[in-house]
Amino acid sequence: MIIIYDTQISFFQEHLLEWYSSSGRVFLWRKDDATNYLIIIAEIFLQRTRAETVNRFLPLFISHFPSWKELSEASLETIETILRPIGLSKQRGKRLYNLSQEIKKRQGKLPEERNEIEELPMMGQYLTNAYELYILNKKTPLLDVNMARVIERFFGNRKLADIRYDPYLQTLSYRIVAVENSKELNWAILDFAALICKKIKPKCNNCMLVNYCQYANNLLLSTKNKA
Repeated sequence: MIIIYDTQISFFQEHLLEWYSSSGRVFLWRKDDATNYLIIIAEIFLQRTRAETVNRFLPLFISHFPSWKELSEASLETIETILRPIGLSKQRGKRLYNLSQEIKKRQGKLPEERNEIEELPMMGQYLTNAYELYILNKKTPLLDVNMARVIERFFGNRKLADIRYDPYLQTLSYRIVAVENSKELNWAILDFAALICKKIKPKCNNCMLVNYCQYANNLLLSTKNKA
């Protein structure tokens, strides 16, 4: 059993937020004037596409479908056509069409409880968490494979293969983002995963967490043993 102390979490939080203040990325869905509609659409695209690609594509999509109303009135074929430049047009088109029809049935009213959110088409654990974070202003982690990688490298590995069901990682991620500026901390971790703590060839030499990072310490120990 891995015991994580509050001091470890505080160190992690403070240093990630400090790094983000000078090195964080800027995207449309992170702006103060981003609508709930734009945020939800962006998070749907982000599940299978790089953030920079989504950021470039969003203005085109929003120009064709500026709200749930226009999206719900479009045909499935039209939605798929617009989605072609970003890929997965068939899968995404059908899911977006179904989601827009469900919101149309609700007369544009978005749910306010987690169990209701999960009933919407496409709303798996990640998107439900994103909805809670952005729309309901709850301190919820945007836990995906990238956030999991940063957390596990610093604090220790999970037991289960599927991050959705691992109690250690789920509990720890909620503890980490339980701060006043929860959105910014979520973004900080995701940006850090993309820019520094990469899956392949992480930039440990540029990491301010390196002295207390389990992954870096194990890597250093392995290098010394081979010497």
